[in-house]
Amino acid sequence: MTVLYTAWAKNQLREIYNYYKEIGSSKKGRKIRISIHKKVLKLKAFPFLGREEELLSVLGQGHRYIVEGQYKIIYRIIEDNVYITDIFDARRNPDLMMP
Repeated sequence: MTVLYTAWAKNQLREIYNYYKEIGSSKKGRKIRISIHKKVLKLKAFPFLGREEELLSVLGQGHRYIVEGQYKIIYRIIEDNVYITDIFDARRNPDLMMP
C-alpha cells in the first residue's frame, strides 16, 4: 500500500504545527506532526487498522479513522492506496469534519 495525503489533510497538518508555533511551542508542533506521521505509516502494512467513520458513512465512500493523541486521522482505501483525507482535532465539533 502507498499512503498519500490529500491537499486538505496536508493543510490540516500544517495548521496544527502553525497553531503551536504561534503560541510559542513549535517544538511541540513538530512532535505532534511526527507522531501523526508515524501513526499514518502503520497504514501501509495494516490499511484496515482503523474503524469505519460513522459520521461520514452517509457518503458511502468507506472512510475509516485511527487516533493519535487527540487527533482523528480520517482516511480512505482506494485500490492499493491509502488516502489521508483529514486530520481532525477530536476536541472540536465533529460537524466540522471534512471528507
